[in-house]
Amino acid sequence: MQDFLLRERQSVISERLRLNGRVLAAELAMEFGVSEDTVRRDLREMAAAGLCERVYGGALPVSPAHGSLTQRMAFAADRKQALARAAAKQITPGSCVFFDAGSTNLAIANALPAELELTAATNAPAIAAALIDKPAVNVILIGGMVDRQTGGALGAKALRDMEQISPDLCILGACGIDLEAGITTFGFEDAEFKRFATSRSKKVMAAVTSEKFSTAAPHSVLPVAHCECLVVEHDADPAILAGYRERGCRTVISERTN
Repeated sequence: MQDFLLRERQSVISERLRLNGRVLAAELAMEFGVSEDTVRRDLREMAAAGLCERVYGGALPVSPAHGSLTQRMAFAADRKQALARAAAKQITPGSCVFFDAGSTNLAIANALPAELELTAATNAPAIAAALIDKPAVNVILIGGMVDRQTGGALGAKALRDMEQISPDLCILGACGIDLEAGITTFGFEDAEFKRFATSRSKKVMAAVTSEKFSTAAPHSVLPVAHCECLVVEHDADPAILAGYRERGCRTVISERTN
């Protein structure tokens, strides 16, 4: 009977995550008539099975940003291109910009006007290759072992290289974003590098597809209050965006895709 109740609880939790985008341990404990420790144990087991991501006080759905860089480039390509066009307009000519690894950031690199003068640094070879075709962009490639999942160089060498740069803007890749959990990513070393890159930068911008909102990945990168600009899709929920603006995060809405 106990095993059945466990499966039943976890089924209800999965459904609540799908419908509401978040669950709170205290509310679930009251509903199920069990202790909060029991619910937290359920959430730990679900997180270990990849069914949710634990956050303080409860859980969030798992970020949909799985797969290799090639796979992610093929997903929602037209929507990412719309985000990229809006994000490119936020870049100040003559500035130094760090492009974090990621499929949306690759789209931003491709969307830069050919005449835009810029010093661009990146840890992603694919982004460097896109930028080198821009005649007015000086490209700095951050080196080290390239992680196949992120498409970017990570580890000690990449951190040492990043230490030599102080960008005016960091264009940060985000696997998941939530008002409480902040910006998160799947890889431990990726999170470490992203945190260091943002600490070296004067401002941070992230371009985020709508399905990443109110989701989380295992490793924390940045509180949303430290993200100066958030570029979002045309159909992003206005109520959700209001919460980000209250935290001091400027929002830029991209054009509608066909």
